[in-house]
Amino acid sequence: MVWKRDIQATLFWGCIAFLLSASLFYGVNADRMRREMHGNGGKVDSGDIVTLDHVIDGDTVSVSLAGQSSSVIRILGIKSLEASIEKDVVAPYGQAAIDTLQRLMANQPVRVLLHSTPKDRYGRYIAMLYVDDQDIGLRLIKEGLALVYTVYPFPAMSFYLQEQELAKAGRRGLWANTEVTSRALALIREWQGRLQ
Repeated sequence: MVWKRDIQATLFWGCIAFLLSASLFYGVNADRMRREMHGNGGKVDSGDIVTLDHVIDGDTVSVSLAGQSSSVIRILGIKSLEASIEKDVVAPYGQAAIDTLQRLMANQPVRVLLHSTPKDRYGRYIAMLYVDDQDIGLRLIKEGLALVYTVYPFPAMSFYLQEQELAKAGRRGLWANTEVTSRALALIREWQGRLQ
C-alpha cells in the first residue's frame, strides 16, 4: 500500500514538473516569436525612405532603411481582415490586402510619416506609408480591402471615412459580399463603442 502512494506521489509530482517545464518552454518561445514579429531592430523616423522586406499581414509590413535592421510598421488608420483563417469568408479579402501591399510596395521607395504616437504597445512603428504621392492605407480603403480603424483618431480620419463610404456604395472589395459586409459593420460598431 505504501509503495502505491509513493508511485502516485512520484507520478503526480512528475506531471507537475512536466507541465511547468512545458509552460516555461512554450511561454519563452511565444515571447521570442512575438518579439521577432513585432519587435523593431531598426530605427525609422518621419520622412525616411525605406524598402519593403515583407508583408506581415494586410495592415502591417516589415521595412528596412539602408544599412539598418528591419523595422515593423503598423499602417496608421486601417485594419485589414484576417487572411490566415482557412475557409473563413473574410480570408480572401485579407489575402487581397496582403497581395496589394506587396504589389504596391515591392521594389519601390516608401516614405514614412510617423504618427504623433510613433509606436504601439507591441513596439511596432505606427505610420502612414507613401509610394510616390500615393497613401498606401487610403488605397486599401478605396479598394475595399481594409476598414478605417477609428479607435485611435488620426488627422486624415474623416477623409478615410468618406472614401470608405464611397467604396461601400460602389460595392468594392469586401463591400460586395453581404456576409463580409455584416461582419465589417459589426467591427465598426464595436470600435465606435470603445470611443464612448
